[in-house]
Amino acid sequence: QVRLKESGGGLVQAGGSLRLSCVAHGRTYSDATMGWSRQAPGKERELVASISWNGRSTWYTDAVKGRFTIARDNAKNTMTLQMSSLEPEDTAVYYCAAYTDEGDVEMWGKGTLVTVSS
Repeated sequence: QVRLKESGGGLVQAGGSLRLSCVAHGRTYSDATMGWSRQAPGKERELVASISWNGRSTWYTDAVKGRFTIARDNAKNTMTLQMSSLEPEDTAVYYCAAYTDEGDVEMWGKGTLVTVSS
């Protein structure tokens, strides 16, 4: 069964750090752009960061630039999101996704909850 599995979410105080991981099972996504999105309560899901298939190109939404770092290890079918200087506004369910060449989402993970307390 092909799936993406996130882990690493939890409760952290403002200013703290968390590291999210996404592992691909059932197939490799080493040739695909991948990304992290988040959905806060009452809000639409938004793309937070993305990374090219070889890791050489990354993109971040303005709200997380300088605080979050996306990375991938294709040998381990793993993508990570290092989050630092967390703010209560970062509270959300974080989802990883793999994209098609056309930029559509091919696969979503089920998400991991990040809660940042003030």
